[in-house]
Amino acid sequence: MHNWPSTATRWAQITLAEDDPAHFDADFWLALMRDSKSNATCISAGGYVAYYPTQLEYHYRSKYLDGTDPFGTLVDGARGLGMSVMARVDPHAVHADAAAAHPEWLARDRDGNPIEHWAYPGIWLTCAFTPYHREFVTEVIREIVREYDVDAVFANRWEGYYGISYSDGARKSFRDETGLELPLEEYGDGWPEYVGWRRRHLGELVEIWDRAVRDLRPHACFIPNMGALAARDLAQDLAEPVAPLFIIDKQGRHGIEAPWSAGRNGKRNRAVFPDRPVQLITSVGPEHPYRWKDSVAPAEETKTWIVDGFAHGAQPWFTKFNASVPDRRWVQPVVEAFNLHATVEPVLKDLRITAEVALLDPTRSGQLRAGDNDHEDGFYHALVEARVPFEFVSDQLMTLERLREFKVVVLANAEQLSDEQCAVLTGYVEGGGSLVAAYQTSLYDGNGRPRDDFGLGDVLKVKLIEPSRRVQNNYIARTDEHPLNAGFDGTTRIIGGTHIIGVASDAAAPWRFIPDFPDLPMEEVYQREAPDKPAVVCTENANGGRTVYFPFNLGAIFWEALQTDHGRLIANAVAWALGKAPEVTVEGAGLVDVAVRRGEHGVAVALVNLTNPMTMRGPIREALPLPPQTVSVAVPTDRVRARLLVADVDVEAKVVDGRVEVPVPTAGLLEVVHVDWSRA
Repeated sequence: MHNWPSTATRWAQITLAEDDPAHFDADFWLALMRDSKSNATCISAGGYVAYYPTQLEYHYRSKYLDGTDPFGTLVDGARGLGMSVMARVDPHAVHADAAAAHPEWLARDRDGNPIEHWAYPGIWLTCAFTPYHREFVTEVIREIVREYDVDAVFANRWEGYYGISYSDGARKSFRDETGLELPLEEYGDGWPEYVGWRRRHLGELVEIWDRAVRDLRPHACFIPNMGALAARDLAQDLAEPVAPLFIIDKQGRHGIEAPWSAGRNGKRNRAVFPDRPVQLITSVGPEHPYRWKDSVAPAEETKTWIVDGFAHGAQPWFTKFNASVPDRRWVQPVVEAFNLHATVEPVLKDLRITAEVALLDPTRSGQLRAGDNDHEDGFYHALVEARVPFEFVSDQLMTLERLREFKVVVLANAEQLSDEQCAVLTGYVEGGGSLVAAYQTSLYDGNGRPRDDFGLGDVLKVKLIEPSRRVQNNYIARTDEHPLNAGFDGTTRIIGGTHIIGVASDAAAPWRFIPDFPDLPMEEVYQREAPDKPAVVCTENANGGRTVYFPFNLGAIFWEALQTDHGRLIANAVAWALGKAPEVTVEGAGLVDVAVRRGEHGVAVALVNLTNPMTMRGPIREALPLPPQTVSVAVPTDRVRARLLVADVDVEAKVVDGRVEVPVPTAGLLEVVHVDWSRA
């Protein structure tokens, strides 16, 4: 199975607890793999606890092994089903005997004290920059790969201690390379140098472990858990050559996190590694800070997370913590979601996810400014509500060639942009591309230092006259007729922002800020002065592109307050910047997350139905049937066929003026409209 990274598309993970060897039921797990049509599995093997009869001193064996080999049993069973197999290791902690014998392995605080595990006293956190990771864990990996028929080794919490470890090994390595002492805190003195050093050494560690695997099994490899953000802690140039796929460890949502977050993880990671498969891990239990890991989430919540993920290119992967199954309510939802993927995969696997609109992902490690995702959340939700298919562009790969794949690039609050990145964006606009930008975009350079003016000021046609300030009771007023005003009939003003920036511009300003007025006493709450400073700046460029700039926290305040006007303003800006009819539109009621895939002879439009009572606060308890929808697709010929893949029916496809309109009478969680002109 040497091509396993491309064929391993549905993953079943069993994360064993130490006592599982005493009671686990291998037949149950193998039957589940078969029923869910899983074609790959990840099984706990070793690291903190070994689930096979290891021969390595200080590689702690489960005290319940008692002559058994649960890891080997599951490997053989999965191979019997024709599945790819990955061995899971976790090296982030060691038991007391190893800590006593090898104190140099341990993570240490600023005073040099070893760091005990935060959740389980008596065990100790490891430091990735010591011989424990480079030598001992390498031997663990070699033993597993030598003794068992596996395609890969997957490491969870492989970076060891997540904070700054002040072990002797880390201190010496950092001092030798940089001439500096380790930073005393995140974002403090020496932080950029630390982030660069950490990424390099973690990248080297991945290379060491990958070489250990390939030396014994040339077709196999090592794969690090990349967390929720691809390449967060790993230098891309070191990760890309060794990792044939990337695994996203964002197992669910909680609080007010939206269900489209699953798809966002797929988009974000594909933006960093566009030519590699990505897998999204889904926990069968709720994701919550209270760590209810041995529990079960509602069925529709689990299914929605899996389906929205794979609709946007993140292949499904479920994980069950411990092998005992006192509550089986998660089994059928996983089987149903995985079978949905198996239903649509034959068509989708040969098509490429595309979009005319892209959202810039400015999530580089080592930024001196620690921001939040509220701005991105707001723009993301507004685009989902507007049924705009869109992708991510990673700032790590923000080249002119990459940007030209899109008609519009959205900068929700890309405040930290280097001079080189500003030049790329300027070239994109000069070549006919369009930008929609908001708030402090480009007001800081690549190192997080404030600029005197916008780095993209010439492109956006704005000049800074007053930095961001917090305001209460702010409004913006319609001052000029413009397409951005569509849908605002009946009002001359709407809510503005809570943080606003003063700008000057000679360009069109269809909305302007109303100068401040009190919000108390109530008798004083009225407008005193006419609208003045621009609140929206719109420009049409000679080469065809358009720019829109919002000098306030539009995305963040939309996400916080969810006022319809703010979402409409974002949607109007993107529609106007596009400057033409979209290639794909979806009309109808409800909340639908849209993804578009293209090939030489067809288009597939995935509709993920997020219409349910708990969309904006999990967990989802019920999936409401989707009301009728109409999918319209621009096509190159009148001879097309249309099919609903999930409903498994052909539908009438009439082409009028170069577009085919496909009715979707209803849908459950997912429908995929496949428009095919291969026989034209």
